[in-house]
Amino acid sequence: MKNSQQNNVSTQSGSIYRQLDRLPSMVGLFGRAVIKSDSFSLGQVLPNLANSVKNLRIDKAHLAAYQALMGFNRTSKLPATYLSMVGFPTALEIMTDAEFPMKAMGQVHLNNEITVYKDIELDANLDLFTAMTGSRVTSRGVEWTLDMHVNVDNELVWSSSSTMLYRCKTTEPRKPAASIGKQGIAQMWSVDSGLGRRYAQISGDYNPIHLTSMSAKLFGFKNAIAHGMWSKARCIAALQDQLPEAGYRVQANFHRPLFLPSDVLFYQDRQKDHLRFSLFNKSGQQAHLDGYITEDINHAKL
Repeated sequence: MKNSQQNNVSTQSGSIYRQLDRLPSMVGLFGRAVIKSDSFSLGQVLPNLANSVKNLRIDKAHLAAYQALMGFNRTSKLPATYLSMVGFPTALEIMTDAEFPMKAMGQVHLNNEITVYKDIELDANLDLFTAMTGSRVTSRGVEWTLDMHVNVDNELVWSSSSTMLYRCKTTEPRKPAASIGKQGIAQMWSVDSGLGRRYAQISGDYNPIHLTSMSAKLFGFKNAIAHGMWSKARCIAALQDQLPEAGYRVQANFHRPLFLPSDVLFYQDRQKDHLRFSLFNKSGQQAHLDGYITEDINHAKL
């Protein structure tokens, strides 16, 4: 893809909105991310940054490659997580913006919630909107929220909300970690060492922490780690036969990194009004991810 050109830029009381004429180039964005400096200080008000790209079209060959890697059936049904990957360049565009005071590299993805409101036709024109929507100080640093939504013919069809963590020292008291239960019967999955590179080829997310043990060690990891959104997508793929066509929400919390290669345990448990799932290490002692799927999209989180 070519680098994005910003047709329109508007500012209003600390808000900056950029209308992009195409998805930004991931190569250029990662170049900006690597050299971006950190000017943030605790107490600083984060700017409200937003952008949009209109008239996006789904590349059916790319979708098929994504479905194959994640384990989704090759159908015309769009996986819930697919548009998160398509829209990732617009998120990175915000994190590498000159007005974004934090370093882009090193941000921690804490959780993600996706809502599928309508079934999306593969030939539809998609309007994608991405924005920072809030922040708070916690014992671990500053948590901030990045939202995306997609419209088709001015109708909301899909949305995503991610909480990111910028690590820094704060005076907030540490809260005890919530226990994560293993529910249902476990399935063992083997995740090989090349997964991060295969996901990067499809997503364009060539963050070094996902590629090789050598590149991951440069950023403090003992080995390469799986992309968090791969873990979420793989869990959804395992549950795809239990999903409705549309009108459902998938929430996931990311916990310990999934080092590559690894054997992991996948759990699922159907409850009254939702489906629980989780991903643990081989011993079952450490959680990588937990979440739920619900068709009750008009109420608060479980």
